[in-house]
Amino acid sequence: MSPRWRSALAFLWAAFVGALFGLLVRFANSIPFLNPASHVSAVMTASYLIAAPLSIGFVSAISMQAERPSLASTIGGAWLATLLSIGICMLFLLEGAICAVFMLPFALVLSTIGGLLGWLLRGSTAKHRRSTALCVALLPILLPQLEVLTSAPTDIRTVQTEIRIHAQPDVIWKNIARVRAIRPAELPPSWTQTIGFPRPVEATLSREGIGGVRLASFERGLLFLETVTGWEPNRLLAFTIKADTEHIPPTTLDRHVTIGGPYFDVLTGEYRIESIGPNEAVLHLASRERLSTNFNGYASLWTDAVMRSIQKSILVVIKNRCEASNN
Repeated sequence: MSPRWRSALAFLWAAFVGALFGLLVRFANSIPFLNPASHVSAVMTASYLIAAPLSIGFVSAISMQAERPSLASTIGGAWLATLLSIGICMLFLLEGAICAVFMLPFALVLSTIGGLLGWLLRGSTAKHRRSTALCVALLPILLPQLEVLTSAPTDIRTVQTEIRIHAQPDVIWKNIARVRAIRPAELPPSWTQTIGFPRPVEATLSREGIGGVRLASFERGLLFLETVTGWEPNRLLAFTIKADTEHIPPTTLDRHVTIGGPYFDVLTGEYRIESIGPNEAVLHLASRERLSTNFNGYASLWTDAVMRSIQKSILVVIKNRCEASNN
């Protein structure tokens, strides 16, 4: 066999072993060993998100059956192992596209670090390699099970967006108090819809004034009950938000990012109309969200981006409708 083929097979073997190890770790963390009553999945712990990809990269690197594997091929094998493990989890519905997209950048960075550690360890003795490999392999299994015994911190965040509209405040008000059915063609392209977030459909209103209930519906059965708490015609519309979790189909969102679940929720929303000219106004849309994970710093980058994308899509629809009514 030529050296090129040997290198290719060594690369693929290392990626296969790393991916297999990643799947074993994923299944192991699906079983609540230490706290069977916990409602928090060990997969949704900071230690799992850090240790799992790091150990996948490490296992892939030490499995490289080549005399002198290059650093590039070692890290490439770690990346392929990470991609394979995530892809297989998606294939067997253990993860959805939303979680995979959120996880991937972080996982690739950590698998790179793991691959580098494994590559550096190749020069050590066999005994040292075995003991180090055992320790690294146990980290993503033991640490998450210990972490679920602790309570995750809660972080309340606010996401604000705005858009300038060439219309009178009363025209804008009519388009936010109730939002008639949105055609797919009205929505601008967005990355959130591409990765699987349901698109907004419409918002109805039971009655005008404080205490009225808006039903904001999204495709695939996602429904929010919004109770009006602020009602100032042509100026302010505020409401609390409660996801109708009992009737959301399990296929609508990944269970790890379900709105109203243990990790994430949307609490309030507010439209505010700011008049800036005789026929021009700025429409502000703000929402408050709850994050309850041990990696809120990383999760907030994604949740804020998702909320901002959804809000911008809704604002674009309102802007186009308002300005079309002026023509």
